Amino acid sequence: MDSLSLLGITLGALALLGGNWLEGGQIETLLDGPALVIVLGGTVGAVLLQTPGEVFARAIRSLRHVFRPPVFSRQERIRRTVSWAESARQGGLLGLENMLRRERDPFVKKGLQLVVDGNEPEDIRRMLELELDSNEQRSLQAAKVFESMGGYSPTIGIIGAVMGLIQVMQNLAEPSMLGSGIATAFVSTIYGVGMANLVLLPIANKIKAYVLEESGYREMVIEGLVAISEGENPRLIEVRLKGFL
Repeated sequence: MDSLSLLGITLGALALLGGNWLEGGQIETLLDGPALVIVLGGTVGAVLLQTPGEVFARAIRSLRHVFRPPVFSRQERIRRTVSWAESARQGGLLGLENMLRRERDPFVKKGLQLVVDGNEPEDIRRMLELELDSNEQRSLQAAKVFESMGGYSPTIGIIGAVMGLIQVMQNLAEPSMLGSGIATAFVSTIYGVGMANLVLLPIANKIKAYVLEESGYREMVIEGLVAISEGENPRLIEVRLKGFL
């Protein structure tokens, strides 16, 4: 569990609620079911209209990375790559077959299989980089879904506020209701802006950060496998890969 994500959400919520309390406001004034329905429903509806179903489903699945981020141990991967290079120098590329069976990462396993099969280094690089670019684009599309939601929610919040003011204007004959009615009308604006800047846009940026981290890790893997296929000295491979740290 990513403690920083939990801390960020908690701190943001406490800042809003604490600031409201310090100014003499009541928490109850910030709780409005209809405003939440307008902002949340309108935002999700707008994004569903513009986003293919497969991309939206991928974005929902990527939410788990915000609180349970993937771990890419570059040091461990360098250690394994160097050990593969040593095995390849001693027993040839076919000596890597045992390592291939024990590898769990599908991307690394595919690359190692290409090396064991004796493909040319440039062919290995080209095929792995093609898969890397494809995966990166798909993952960034998922992040852009939350970016879009962060763009829509403030506008939907303003629409909710205007709808609330329309209801207030219909009660001009009862001045006692105007103050509370106007206050309630602007709650939807708070929801829209707050969701965008405290939840949706940070989620998008965090997913992007993990996508870039994964791409850097994969680039290091490609470099190591290509070096093994070229028969490079294991010590030189280690020095080269440490440049990715």
